[in-house]
Amino acid sequence: MRNGNLFVISGPSGAGKGTLVARLLQEVPDAWLSVSATTRSPREGEVDGVNYYFVEKERFMQMAEAGELLEWAEYSGNCYGTPRASVTEHMGLGKQVILEIDVQGAFQVRDMIPEAHLVFIEPPSIEELERRLRGRGTEDEKTIQKRMDAAKTELARKEEYDYCLVNDDLELAVKALVSYVDEQANNTK
Repeated sequence: MRNGNLFVISGPSGAGKGTLVARLLQEVPDAWLSVSATTRSPREGEVDGVNYYFVEKERFMQMAEAGELLEWAEYSGNCYGTPRASVTEHMGLGKQVILEIDVQGAFQVRDMIPEAHLVFIEPPSIEELERRLRGRGTEDEKTIQKRMDAAKTELARKEEYDYCLVNDDLELAVKALVSYVDEQANNTK
């Protein structure tokens, strides 16, 4: 059995985190994706308990106050957080726990679990990022501008991560991410 690890994957909205994480889960048999709680409404096709735990803001704040969240942050008017118990349980089982969270949350996790591996996914350019966001067709102009402003702030912190990956060629990016996870999982410390 390999060592259980925590991998925090973050980067700007539209950088391709979700696609890379989905492929990572296919390629690494002992990887487990943590499901975050959020106060935002589900997008079309999202399922409660699979994509997120969709909760009312009052319940979310109760979870935060009770210490049930490993991290939490507010982003674009919605709260997102990681339930603590399932993460530590899966790490204890030797799983490669994957958190796909924002930059604010990543550093909260590092404070709580210093041995966490922080991985930053970045787009090839800020122009490509905007193209990807617009191509989704899920956000209005105001939201796109908020996400672009947030992206600039997030990109400024990429040097604080353990591993940075530019997602300009999906197959190469997947291979690099899988290699990094496997290297850390096989490290006997």
